[in-house]
Amino acid sequence: MEEFLYQHRWIITRAVEIIAALTGIVFFKKYKSTNAKYFIYFLIYLSICDFLNTYTLYTGKGQFFYFLRETVFKYNYWWSTLYWKIGAIMFFVFFYNKILSNKKFKNIIKFSGLFFLLFSIIYILLNFDDYFVRFFPPISILGAFIIFLCTVFYFIEVLLSDKILVFYKSLNFYISFAIFIWWLIITPIVLYDIYMLHKDFNYIKLRFLIYLLANITMYSTFTFALIWCKPELIKNELT
Repeated sequence: MEEFLYQHRWIITRAVEIIAALTGIVFFKKYKSTNAKYFIYFLIYLSICDFLNTYTLYTGKGQFFYFLRETVFKYNYWWSTLYWKIGAIMFFVFFYNKILSNKKFKNIIKFSGLFFLLFSIIYILLNFDDYFVRFFPPISILGAFIIFLCTVFYFIEVLLSDKILVFYKSLNFYISFAIFIWWLIITPIVLYDIYMLHKDFNYIKLRFLIYLLANITMYSTFTFALIWCKPELIKNELT
């Protein structure tokens, strides 16, 4: 089973991701008057970006992107960093500014997001050569902090409001729960990515399997929530 999952990790990941995006498209009418529509756009964005991210699978001799083998684009670290490690974080900063009601929480997230974006740009510029050959742990860890900040603020609002009575019907709750768990699982792995540089196959295999199981859990939760949950009306901000 372990070997099967490892060998088919790309197909399985793309499948659960596309299923979540297609579910969002099918149920878009249900959520089009709510902030959830932005999350559906995000799922579509991820599906497209992850598809583009597979270009490295076609850089072998005689394949379509073989000409990239002798360029800085032969690895996809640059693209993954751009659309996921930075792009996804900025989306969630935007999304939680939409769904949170407390102005103080919203401002903290907004300024934290701006700081994260500036930090990421400066860090990449200072380490531009490495941008194409590896991931940057400081960006990943700071991004995880932003996610935890967003989700914790959301959970606090739920606990302090009547939302707690119907949280199990809230799409925002399942989104927050899923991304909180995903980043909680994945973030510690970043600290061990040095083994990727040393081509430690045992670590690489374990890393891919952890990512795969985390992705299956996260996207399956999104798919279930889009089907099960009820649209949430946009409420006025709290002071």
